[in-house]
Amino acid sequence: MIVFEQITDLDLAQTLDCGQAFRWREQPDGSFAGVAFGKSVTVRLDGGDLVIENAGEADRALWRRYFDLDRDYGLIRGELSALHPVLKEASEYAAGIRVLRQEPYEALCTFIISQNNNIKRIKGIVQRLCEGFGEPLPDGEFAFPTARAMSALTVEELAPLRAGFRAKYLFDAARKVDSGEVDLALCETAPYEDARAELMKIKGVGVKVADCTLLFGMNRVEAFPMDVWMKRAMASLFPGLSPESFGANAGIAQQYIFHYSRMHPEIFQN
Repeated sequence: MIVFEQITDLDLAQTLDCGQAFRWREQPDGSFAGVAFGKSVTVRLDGGDLVIENAGEADRALWRRYFDLDRDYGLIRGELSALHPVLKEASEYAAGIRVLRQEPYEALCTFIISQNNNIKRIKGIVQRLCEGFGEPLPDGEFAFPTARAMSALTVEELAPLRAGFRAKYLFDAARKVDSGEVDLALCETAPYEDARAELMKIKGVGVKVADCTLLFGMNRVEAFPMDVWMKRAMASLFPGLSPESFGANAGIAQQYIFHYSRMHPEIFQN
């Protein structure tokens, strides 16, 4: 068990069930069970401490990085709040969201799957993908399959996922990542537009999926993914503003706006 003491600005439900990761399941006691980086754990908050059960001390740095614990979200929230009164309200409402730093290839695949999809169905496809092609873990869970494993498959072999048109995009992503044609490590450090262009070499990866991969898989917090929902939110709540208006932490602002808008559908009933 690993304990991170007195963690502020973290709400597990807001962070793990807001549409940025798809392998976490809330338990009756409010904890979350899930798999990340091939490790099956249960996480909970206990009096402000973040407790990660079934985790060894050797993985402390991994989980610190995964939950982005070294970033001062309180400071960032204050800076964003000063930009616009609605952003202040949204950031206070969603103050417990942190941007997870997921395994890049997993983030790429899950956001390919997310296209024209809902969270429940995305989770089902991801689970079938892991159970079908991921390495089994000691507790009966499965790791996310590697690009090497998925590139050895055919599109037909992905049919049981019931991923529809997305299957051919997953296959193309696996093949290009495994061959090095798409360099995910480069995307972590390259200039933003270059990183986005690198990901868009993959069939079916447009600007939105590329931006989600950069934000949630590589912690590129300048990314501001824009789907139909976010375009409506921006038009309704921030007319005249663009993602660039929110500065270097635009991706964190995006998460506050997305969650706030998702929980207040009446905003769009005009």
